[in-house]
Amino acid sequence: MIRFGIVGTGRISDWVLKGAIQDRRFKAVAVCSRSEDAAIAFISSHPEVFDKDTKVFTSIEKMAECPEVDAVYIGTPNKTHKDYTLACLNRGKHVLCEKPLACNSAEVEEMIQASRRNGKALMEAMIATLNPNFRAARAKLPEIGVIRQYFSSYCQYSTKYEALKQGIVANSFNPQMGGGALEDIGIYTTYPLAVLFGKPQSISSCISTIKTDCGEVNTQGMVLLGYEGMTANLSYSKAVDAHTATEFCAEGGSIILDNIHNCIKAEFIPYSAPSGGRNPIKPRETIREGLEMDSYFYEFEEFLNVIDRGGIESEINSHEASLVNRQIMDEINKSVK
Repeated sequence: MIRFGIVGTGRISDWVLKGAIQDRRFKAVAVCSRSEDAAIAFISSHPEVFDKDTKVFTSIEKMAECPEVDAVYIGTPNKTHKDYTLACLNRGKHVLCEKPLACNSAEVEEMIQASRRNGKALMEAMIATLNPNFRAARAKLPEIGVIRQYFSSYCQYSTKYEALKQGIVANSFNPQMGGGALEDIGIYTTYPLAVLFGKPQSISSCISTIKTDCGEVNTQGMVLLGYEGMTANLSYSKAVDAHTATEFCAEGGSIILDNIHNCIKAEFIPYSAPSGGRNPIKPRETIREGLEMDSYFYEFEEFLNVIDRGGIESEINSHEASLVNRQIMDEINKSVK
């Protein structure tokens, strides 16, 4: 049993708890919020997770010093991730930190060093690459030949976008809080690249922004990345919905994921013989379909596995993957003035 402190009482913490409690090793024993009333209300809204002995903190340092807490989940605004993570790692707590791990690559490096120095696990809470359908597709990639192109899209209209156009900037958009469309949802297209292919040789991007009192707010973008023998095309937006699948195109066929954020179905399409487009497309073969558990279960399962084996990082959402992903995002953000 690993005893967790939950840092942050927003919507993301609501979501992740539904998956966390499906792993019997997880036990929530504390909640930290800037407001004691907010923490108490959060605990009351989750009777299936918390009991009467749950501790309430309004200081991250106090929670990190609590001997009854083994690990923390951090679900607060992006700008706080580095400081909160360091406060916990340096006091001997394992940390599962919501994506993006930090606001720039220098912060990520500092967090990784703290994990190594203290011998405590640090993992970025990125569900896409831990999804069992994504993992099944990844296992099949070596069978379909050399990967030549990667297409990925995550475009989801935000309810906060209309307010943004009126100058009201939510944390998820606010660049001063580490927000923006790239940080919020574009990361789901970049992180698999970092896990599967590492650092690209080149990056170019076209970004749309809205001017606000908080600065230029990133609302959507398209990115082209170059690898040796492969190109990657990414699209993300919080200003529109789109329904484009993610696709790995290889010399022996394509693997298609219906949703890069939360893949429900992974399929393989073998290539047909070239015929000027007149041959019928070969039928899709299902690689894997459906999820047996809540989508957030899998990131807690992975994190708890790391702790159980005495490790400090995941082999999938590794320290290196998080650093490379942040470096990619930093380069894309250079297009935002």
